[in-house]
Amino acid sequence: MPKRVDHEERRTQIAEALIRVAGRRGLHAVGMRDVAAEAGVSLRLVQYYFQTKENLLFHGLQHLTDLFTARVGARLAAAGPGPDPRATIEALLLASLPTDEESRTFHLLYSSYSILSVTDEGLAAQPFIDNPDAAENALTGLLRQAQESGLADSDVDARTEAISLLAMTATMGTSILVGQRKPESAIAVLHYHLDRIFTTAEHATPPA
Repeated sequence: MPKRVDHEERRTQIAEALIRVAGRRGLHAVGMRDVAAEAGVSLRLVQYYFQTKENLLFHGLQHLTDLFTARVGARLAAAGPGPDPRATIEALLLASLPTDEESRTFHLLYSSYSILSVTDEGLAAQPFIDNPDAAENALTGLLRQAQESGLADSDVDARTEAISLLAMTATMGTSILVGQRKPESAIAVLHYHLDRIFTTAEHATPPA
């Protein structure tokens, strides 16, 4: 009896191949034939599932998003049950720093997708690109939650700090990629700024 083909599994296999080969060669240099060879399938099969390179890139972006979400989830799980706002913020920011091969590929490809979206309207409309404020809003909410609980400095502006943390993390990620600094240095800088924001955590009394 012929083996039943899991089409979603096959799409995932091809998307993972796209991410691997793009991580080595750069997103701009990858063609459908390259992805087929990386996945160990025929070009015709890649074309059957995605029809065009644009569709393949869209699916690759979604898969990249799913991998990032899983990476953040793993960090949150490692922080223990019910992580506090600081632990959640650290999980979000550290997951995007290129500290290992997986996160290096994420940072490189997400940067490439962002640049391509400037001239590609279809790519720009994808949720991961189209909602750049999502991470900013999430961090702002966490910082405000910490302030309301007496865990963070009530004098800082949560929105401004969220913007600063995201911009700093993105820039340090690039500096790691180009060899300007080591991951340990970037993590130390991030902790320094979080210590400044959460400096009142040990002394403040939560509101009644």
